Amino acid sequence: MNKMKKYYYGICFLISVAINILFSTYLYVGDGRWGENNQEISCRSSLTWSEKAASEAEAVAAISCSGHGRAFLDGSISYGQPVCECYGCYGGTDCSELSPGCAADANSGDPIYLEPFWMQNAADTTVVISGWHRMSYEYDDDPMMSTELDKYIRKLHSIAGNAITQDRYIVFGVGSSQLLSAAVYALSSEISSSPSNVLASIPFYHLYKDQTRFFNSENFLFRGDTSSWKSNNSTDNMDVIEFVTSPTNPGGELKKAVLGGKTIYDHAYFWPQFTPIPGPSDHDLMIFSLSKLTGHAGTRFGWAIIKDKDVYEKVLNYIYLANAGISKDTQLRVLKVLKVAIKEDGKPFFEFAYNKMKDRWDRLAFVFSNSTRFSIQQRHPLHCNFFHESRLPSPAYAWVRCERDEDEDCRVVLEAGRIIGQSGSTFSAKDRYARLSLIKSQDDFELLLQRLTELVSFENGNMETM
Repeated sequence: MNKMKKYYYGICFLISVAINILFSTYLYVGDGRWGENNQEISCRSSLTWSEKAASEAEAVAAISCSGHGRAFLDGSISYGQPVCECYGCYGGTDCSELSPGCAADANSGDPIYLEPFWMQNAADTTVVISGWHRMSYEYDDDPMMSTELDKYIRKLHSIAGNAITQDRYIVFGVGSSQLLSAAVYALSSEISSSPSNVLASIPFYHLYKDQTRFFNSENFLFRGDTSSWKSNNSTDNMDVIEFVTSPTNPGGELKKAVLGGKTIYDHAYFWPQFTPIPGPSDHDLMIFSLSKLTGHAGTRFGWAIIKDKDVYEKVLNYIYLANAGISKDTQLRVLKVLKVAIKEDGKPFFEFAYNKMKDRWDRLAFVFSNSTRFSIQQRHPLHCNFFHESRLPSPAYAWVRCERDEDEDCRVVLEAGRIIGQSGSTFSAKDRYARLSLIKSQDDFELLLQRLTELVSFENGNMETM
């Protein structure tokens, strides 16, 4: 009996030794995942200064505002509580009151339509910044730009397949707006007696003209429409800078340069949710915007991809002189957002964004199909290398044309139907056209669709009054 006990204890001892050896080997020699997980748990349980910030952020985010608005940490405070900022036609302390007869505001390109995606990914995109985060003007390895963010931007374009970044320089700007003016400066003539001619094809984004004229430089002048200018001038020995908006704002068409001079490709909307991507863009100077990619317009971040080193250095110098670089806090937030956008090769993000836009276009096209008074731009299918299939474009804007002879100002006609849009002349086109934004909140889009349906029904005699 004693021999059996000794034998049993011996076996137990050997098993115990073996388990300890295996455990130690796994922990110290293996991949160390247990150690990492344990450390992560330990870190979570030992949060100190960030707990208050996290609690405040979650408390504000939990304010529902009836689903028709949002409360923000930096918003107004009333009776010690953050105030709801309501969407569109909603009001009241909790945004629950819908204003009857309110006009649908489709004027701005505020890309709130992606808000639900970022709410679904709150944990991965929330940024907690310490009070001493990046207090210096410079990064350790670059004066103005995060090399990690640069890396993720290049990875993003590789995944989306919409731009060549290899052997190219990247410059960050305060939105694409700043980079547009920086690009004109960098490409312009240095001889004031022979200024560069800046042009764009109608309809074009009004900022091209407004900024060029605002800066009133002796080195460049805005000359208007490319086709009109080309018919009256020879490009031989002429210094020309052409804005090429592709896809166009507002039409959503992919475009190429008309003239043979220097080009600035504005690719703000060249993403799979707005247009099929036939292949990567490979031009000397291309500009992209975070606002139209992810919807974070308020973050004010854009970037230029540049082939020529001299042009790159001029753009970089412009940004440095304008504001000594881009906010380090902004760059951190952009990095967090892009890390989520490219997860699983970008499929969850771009599928979500595309499905949102497709649904809106399907419903919008149905309404306009019942009208002879109004029409919208034609869309043609194109193979998309990102989705690996042929798809219709789903532009950010509807470019509406009023077909009746008497409807010379389409914006005014739509306004009479309680729809606020932008006039065609804002884009240097005829006022028979008007632009309607399709990228605002779901509330805004639903009201826009309701007002358009009423307008078309009135046209067809199905309503006695508007």
